[in-house]
Amino acid sequence: MKDQERISIIIPTKNEAGTIGEVLDETLTIAEDILVVDGHSTDGTPDIVRLRGVRLIFDEGRGKGSALKRGVAQTRGDIIVFADADGSHLISDIPRLVQPIRDGTADLVVASRMLGGSDELHGTFNKFIRNTGNNFLAVLVNMKWKTELSDIENGFRAIRREAFERIDLSSDGFTVEQEMVIRCLKHRLRVVEVASHEYARKSGYSKLKTIQGFRFLLHFFREYLF
Repeated sequence: MKDQERISIIIPTKNEAGTIGEVLDETLTIAEDILVVDGHSTDGTPDIVRLRGVRLIFDEGRGKGSALKRGVAQTRGDIIVFADADGSHLISDIPRLVQPIRDGTADLVVASRMLGGSDELHGTFNKFIRNTGNNFLAVLVNMKWKTELSDIENGFRAIRREAFERIDLSSDGFTVEQEMVIRCLKHRLRVVEVASHEYARKSGYSKLKTIQGFRFLLHFFREYLF
């Protein structure tokens, strides 16, 4: 076990003033190296981050994937954790996310909502579509790479820095999560899951629209087939 390996936690934000303070308060009990990558929020999110003494940078306006890559370039942790700012992720599960990497049994660990349950994937037509699409893509990945993954889209995850740098992500948008999984598998890196419950966002609104599902599919099959 490599408990001395440093953890860097990267949190992308855009107009998350209602939740970012609580998320940071929890995160600060787990790690010291925390970086918020803000999408030029107009609701006071940056001020809340600064009040907690957490490092803040601004993204380049190209999307979530671009923000995550910019964040990694500005941190030095051996293990990188990505978490959302909307309060939906169980921050206390971060030690469980990084443990397989420290144990040397994984390179990428995804928090699975299918194993841990979700308040966001059931109950409405849009949530049904997202859930169905996620399951469909996971099945295709499992068929090709002989894996047993249940959730390739969840943004709550941990990855070894060397693995992140090796896969050379190209996605600048929300497709970054599925691309990260597929490219790790293409490079024969070990991808595992841990169960983690997803809560409904506590305030604000999702930046990901269901209509963007077609973009997800196009990007997925480009990565999957070529």
